[in-house]
Amino acid sequence: MTTTAAGPERREDAPAASAFGVRAFRQVFAASAASTLGTQISYLAVPLLAVTVLDASPGQVSALAALGTAAFLLIGLPAGAWTDRMRKRRLQITADLVRALLFGSVPVAWALDALTIGQLYAVVLLSGLATVFFDVANQSFLPHVVGRELLGEANAKLVGMQAVNQVAGRSAGGYLVQLLGAPLAVALNAVTYLWSALCLLRVRASEPKPERRPDTHLGREILEGTRFVLGHPMLRPLALDGALTNMALQMIVTVLPVLFVRELGLSEFAFGTFLAMAGLGVFLGSLAARRLGRRLGAGRSMWLVGLCVAPAGFVLPLLDRGPMLWAAGAAYLLMTFKVGTDNVVKVTFRQQATPAHLLGRMNATFRFLLTGSLAIGSVLSGVLAETVGIRAVLWTGAAVLSLSWTVVFCSPHRRAGAP
Repeated sequence: MTTTAAGPERREDAPAASAFGVRAFRQVFAASAASTLGTQISYLAVPLLAVTVLDASPGQVSALAALGTAAFLLIGLPAGAWTDRMRKRRLQITADLVRALLFGSVPVAWALDALTIGQLYAVVLLSGLATVFFDVANQSFLPHVVGRELLGEANAKLVGMQAVNQVAGRSAGGYLVQLLGAPLAVALNAVTYLWSALCLLRVRASEPKPERRPDTHLGREILEGTRFVLGHPMLRPLALDGALTNMALQMIVTVLPVLFVRELGLSEFAFGTFLAMAGLGVFLGSLAARRLGRRLGAGRSMWLVGLCVAPAGFVLPLLDRGPMLWAAGAAYLLMTFKVGTDNVVKVTFRQQATPAHLLGRMNATFRFLLTGSLAIGSVLSGVLAETVGIRAVLWTGAAVLSLSWTVVFCSPHRRAGAP
């Protein structure tokens, strides 16, 4: 299928050799670095707050995880059509400010002894709605910032930075929860969203004026984007593989706080350090992604990495104190290595294969499927944990992960070269 590549020609201030030569990209990178660091801290602090301060059950912890991603199921698809009608930078700034206000309310309520699980539910749901618009606008804005020829490098740098923040943020999150308490750790996230908004305010990259088509029905625009992704022989398998991978990993991650803190009696810092393995895995995957793509071809690298890391998932259900804790950490690192390579190779392919006027809807469709699968994974995790136990959740997640790569293997990507 032939498509028109998205993105303008190289910016005048951008040397051909590096995305960091584009001033606007440096601001986008700084904004992403600030917000990602805070998000990784709260990723750990919010469920630990629920467990340690509010004495939440496994089902309530799973509900928190599900609500954080449910927004993509509720408004993910129309958000893409709306984003295509809006200025992407302004939309990201607005989303940052909304999220700062929401997460800032948590330590305030805690200080007033008024914090409830209901408020946490509301915060994660409403911030999830803001995140829908931010993420769709962010990936749609990047081609306008760096141009088509620097997309691969820009994505690799962003994924690598996000992975480093996973290591630093989650490790620091565990330490901060022990030192200051979970509510104050969540407060740091609000500050980082404000910093992200300030960085984006300084971006001066030219952005095409949104196309105004008052005669076009919103439903038809949504359907056009969905049909493009699901009807594309190269994009459809990427969406299905990503959805299965996300669902499996979310099932595993959702029950880990309960397993670590309540059943194994390990510290919050130990849990944060374990989750930091995910950041290291994503970072190593982002570093290797472009090299693997050049050596194997982008299509082959997508499924070969999945095949190689599939057995690692079956180590996690054996997690325990002692040597098995280290073995499970190594397995988790290998599993997230696939996420790192996917986030560079697959996202770049998607951006290059999509016409500019469909970028928002393409990204929204992927976000709907990929992040919506996180909500499904959280719900399944909670149901299984309450009925058959936490270990059963880990075995189920490992089984799904071991099969997800076959979707890409059975597609045209099996023998495809670089996009």
